[in-house]
Amino acid sequence: MVSALLMGGVGWAVQSPPKGTPLVPVAQVKHPPIDEMSGIVKSQRYSNTYWVHNDSGDVPRLFACRADGSLIVPAWLSGSFFGDTPVEGKQAYPGVGVSLAANYDWEDIAIDGDTLYVGDVGNNGNARRDLGVYVIPEPNPAEVGGTRILKWLPVAYPDQQAFPPATWHYDCEALFVVKHKLYFLTKWRTSNQIGVPDVGTSLYRLDTQYTDRTNVLKLVETRNDVGGWVTAASVSPDGKTLAVLCQAPVQSVWLFDISGGGDKFLSRPARRLVFTGAKQCEAICFEDANMLLVTNEQRDIFRLRTAEFSRVTR
Repeated sequence: MVSALLMGGVGWAVQSPPKGTPLVPVAQVKHPPIDEMSGIVKSQRYSNTYWVHNDSGDVPRLFACRADGSLIVPAWLSGSFFGDTPVEGKQAYPGVGVSLAANYDWEDIAIDGDTLYVGDVGNNGNARRDLGVYVIPEPNPAEVGGTRILKWLPVAYPDQQAFPPATWHYDCEALFVVKHKLYFLTKWRTSNQIGVPDVGTSLYRLDTQYTDRTNVLKLVETRNDVGGWVTAASVSPDGKTLAVLCQAPVQSVWLFDISGGGDKFLSRPARRLVFTGAKQCEAICFEDANMLLVTNEQRDIFRLRTAEFSRVTR
């Protein structure tokens, strides 16, 4: 089935299976406190280490897992806390607490070298005026049980003038870093209807890092139809591919070739995989250059091979 996608006035045709590719979990995160997994990013410093966090309502903390979903717990704390399997007389490991932070609505996590960026940018009703990003020096998950933020970066959208506005295009669940710049992909909703997707997205860039005033983001471009609202994004280890996860009404992952100049990434050559059966997918990261990990809020882990994606033609 071929569907026409319009992107900023440019026509795209997408060849994909009508019903999508059924996904089957390859692993699951079993640690009880990880109960609404919303973001994942692979460490660039520590082997087989993936940082994850819960959605809104949790205390400010991070968890480190392996690709098979097993939890990393510092050895010196294992006498008091359990990881994946409950142990009588022990408490569940509470994760790496993040001091000087609050989890109002953490939606995604990104990485640049040994620095983590946690986006408190969830904005379901498009009315928040306290959006921002926590900058955290990456801790060693096998050695420490707590850390603190380096700084808090308040952010705002340059084109949002009312709270809420008439057009609900200012929720965000996707952060990623390219060439040391932090980018945001918004999650569009039908105005005044939190549960109804509007299947476009806008790409913004953070150019400043003020801590005492609001950082107004730079609007880079908008794409009017990606098939579903955007819930996560990730960049490949070589920095040449951007993966964008879409949830509803069509579940899919887009792979954009971002190896050229400029940062209008959504206008670049792309491949896409439509899938089904993965429940509420909220997070994505590259395991390596050829494999993606996708997770859902139900704590399942799925693998997607980049070779299985279909080319999107203009």
